[in-house]
Amino acid sequence: MTLLGTGTSMGVPMIGCDCAVCTSTDPRNTRTRTGVLVETVNGAFLIDTPPELREQLVQARIKMIEAVLFTHAHADHIMGLDDLRIFGFKSKEAVPLHCEEIVEKTLRRSFSYAFDEELAKTWHSKPKLRFDRIGLEPFDLCGLKVQPLRLIHGRLPVLGFRINDVAFCTDVSEIPPETWPLLNGLKYLVIDAIRHESHPTHFNVEQALEVIEKVRPEFAYLTHISHSLDHETTNSQLPENVELAYDGLRIPLS
Repeated sequence: MTLLGTGTSMGVPMIGCDCAVCTSTDPRNTRTRTGVLVETVNGAFLIDTPPELREQLVQARIKMIEAVLFTHAHADHIMGLDDLRIFGFKSKEAVPLHCEEIVEKTLRRSFSYAFDEELAKTWHSKPKLRFDRIGLEPFDLCGLKVQPLRLIHGRLPVLGFRINDVAFCTDVSEIPPETWPLLNGLKYLVIDAIRHESHPTHFNVEQALEVIEKVRPEFAYLTHISHSLDHETTNSQLPENVELAYDGLRIPLS
């Protein structure tokens, strides 16, 4: 699992900001919007399609994507969808989009040229995409078992995903009771921690550490990070088994 992007919806550096993190020369303080690449012997798939997806995949030297999972349909998690066109052209088949019904409805509206048959008649280079509706039941993808995890993002139900002994939980401010048992026995937990101050729709660092203390993974990474958290300074304040994530971080899937 590669964390392609680890930043908030505005990214880091933020437009027009001259703070110490936004002007930092530490490459770990440069954070594109949140997205994940999972590579297996049977192919590769994505979690979310952030706005910088093309740049992220070029940087990772990815040649083919077999499918996409979506956590939710906020702009910073979907606006790179058109960058999937190249994979449909290469394979001559539609790229499967695994998502909940509410996400499908938003994608159909936001990218109507890709899904509206009438518009498609006049649109050149239409992406080849298809929807595969998912719920909370586990399913197989590229030879891996994927377990969806119900999370709450403010008041919005969203999904995290557990793959083997790694759980990816971005954009979360509450974990429902039914999800906690699915987080048992983790080697790695990737969890939302936007800043030190409280936030209405995201865990802050203190809340994320409380989740980590309860789940007790072997190691945890904090993601969806704002410009208020300097990488080196924040890491020096965290427990030994917890670190800020950074773009390009690779996590083994046992």
